[in-house]
Amino acid sequence: MTHIHVHRRRALAPAAVLIAGALLASCSSDTPPDSPAGASQSGSSEQGDKPSKFFEQAEYDRQLALDKETPEGPADKPWEQMLEPKMTDTAQYRKKGSGGTHLCFSNAGVFNPWRQVGLKNMKAEVKLHKEISDFTVLDAQGKDDKQISDIQELAGNKDCDALIVSPNTTATLTPAVKEACGKLPVIVFDRGVETDCAVTFVNPIGGYGYGAVAADFLVDEVKPKGKILALRISPGVDVLETRWSAAKLAFDKSELDVVDAKFTDGDPAKTKSIVSDAISRHGSIDGVWMDSGATAVAAVEAFEDAGVDVPPITGEDQQDFLEVWKDKKLTAIAPTYPTFQWRTPVIAALRILDGKQVPKEWKLPQPTVTQANLDEYLQNGMPPLHYAMCGCQDMPGYPEDWRKK
Repeated sequence: MTHIHVHRRRALAPAAVLIAGALLASCSSDTPPDSPAGASQSGSSEQGDKPSKFFEQAEYDRQLALDKETPEGPADKPWEQMLEPKMTDTAQYRKKGSGGTHLCFSNAGVFNPWRQVGLKNMKAEVKLHKEISDFTVLDAQGKDDKQISDIQELAGNKDCDALIVSPNTTATLTPAVKEACGKLPVIVFDRGVETDCAVTFVNPIGGYGYGAVAADFLVDEVKPKGKILALRISPGVDVLETRWSAAKLAFDKSELDVVDAKFTDGDPAKTKSIVSDAISRHGSIDGVWMDSGATAVAAVEAFEDAGVDVPPITGEDQQDFLEVWKDKKLTAIAPTYPTFQWRTPVIAALRILDGKQVPKEWKLPQPTVTQANLDEYLQNGMPPLHYAMCGCQDMPGYPEDWRKK
């Protein structure tokens, strides 16, 4: 029987308070990849020949190349697959002695539906492995200082055999992760840190791959000179900026006209207002590109409210968008940042503690929902904010556990 402990509130130790205060003072603009708080820079302005100050040509080229690669691993288990893995030896971390394995997890938080679905995936993955006797989760509630304290506490806990970290922010959490690496094997996933001390870093292809897939779809579906509305959540957030950078490159090479690139703040009401305004000002909108699908349904409703056909649109693998897509027979596509990635760190930790090799960077595939496979991912009876790319359909407790808030 695995014991799962989730701790949400812990007092900061005095030393942790001092360290956290210093780090936050020096890195106050280190914005979480999926949180708009503190964002200040727009990536839509030109920086010489670069689409944005966040753009890195080599990484853009790498991600687009990875998107064309066939991953290694079980065909029916994308969370175990690897893209161009460079394996690293883990013999030094092999768990000695008998007794159950105690995995520990420092989570940035569960402050959006994507992370809530992901944590359910991770807990279900833990239950699949009888060798895991304990699973301790500390929730940082989206706070850097809390997570620094959490990581120090878990790394100092002699019962933790391995530490999984999903960092709240990148630069600010780096020192705490580096310190932990000296005490036990660390697995970083989802968001990175500015050190490669972790035994493995688990993440999908990335933002460039996501943005390019969505833009290329519109280039194919919309007639030349067609008017494109780009809907973005927030400026200055790296994973969103890379999505837009890749899209902008594709649009610049095409004959499409991006008439507006507007920030929605992830607000459905604001999204509807922006779409309605664009229709009235430009006469028509021929395609909608989005850097995240959270407000895709609101965008669809705005076209309907205006009494015009919904043009080709990009969304994400949220249940509500997939249902609207099928019900209204939309021309659509949904690139993904798959929540099945939350399963992989548990699998990686067990392999490391067994002394088996793992990729230094465990790059996962990033499937896309298309018209051809829509029915495969649309799951009847799931909540509107459920993510279809959970890889959870065959897990114990599905679908009931994923229907709970």
